[in-house]
Amino acid sequence: MNSNILPGLTNVGFWSCRGTQDWGLDSHRNEGLEIVFLETGGMGFEVDGKVHSLQAGNLTVTRPWQLHKLGDPNIGRGRLCWLIFDVGVRRPNQEWIWPSWVVLAPKDLAELTRKLRRGEQSVWVANPRMRQVFRDLAGCVMHWNEPHVRSRLVVAVNQLLVELLDVLAEQQLVESSELVSRRRTVELFLNDLLENPASSAEPWTLEGMAAQCGMGITAMAKYCKELVNIGPIAYLNQCRLEHAARALRESPGVSVTETAMRVGFNSSQYFATLFRKRYQMTPVQYRAR
Repeated sequence: MNSNILPGLTNVGFWSCRGTQDWGLDSHRNEGLEIVFLETGGMGFEVDGKVHSLQAGNLTVTRPWQLHKLGDPNIGRGRLCWLIFDVGVRRPNQEWIWPSWVVLAPKDLAELTRKLRRGEQSVWVANPRMRQVFRDLAGCVMHWNEPHVRSRLVVAVNQLLVELLDVLAEQQLVESSELVSRRRTVELFLNDLLENPASSAEPWTLEGMAAQCGMGITAMAKYCKELVNIGPIAYLNQCRLEHAARALRESPGVSVTETAMRVGFNSSQYFATLFRKRYQMTPVQYRAR
């Protein structure tokens, strides 16, 4: 689909697995709001470290900052439909911008936005009308080159958003303004450094970390101190040291210098100094022990 046709709708599709699969989706984040409906079968689903066993009729909603995966570890049998909607956000504290072809009444669209921003529950039960909408979306995919299908897709997506608003209201979404705060954005960023070696290995500067969180250095440092009791760069080094310690244990064939470089240090001597201060022994002694 040409990106100019429906700006904001970046991905829509479905799969139908009738047998055992030998693949799954790794943990990832999307550049947009992902809405998934499992029409038949069962599926393992993990989001923010919480594992769910999806059943037929389940609906999932994941925001751009939520780490998630499908498969346990492999995809199960079932028919699954999804769409990814980019509303211009990557962090919780950013304002959502819906494209002009979304025609919900302003009050309803504001309510939907607030509920999606202020809640992070990810698994719901689709209502019957929503199930039909997802079938319509799959039909649009199957018949993309037929007349009027783009108009049908616009109608289906708008109907889906209305039904999603009903589901969020009927199933008592718990809202929290904390989830859209700047503090929450910093918390997610710090968690990613701790849990994802590739993230902490990036050549971060204090300015770059603050920019990633959409704020100035002073605010970034303030929230970081509140959350982990040290400054951003010190915390980054702690995360890198933890990733290095794990690598030293699990990858004995990789040299200490290469390990240091892999986790983000550009000086093996500086790495060794910090490592000894943290673990009261050199990296070589740590590996041997």
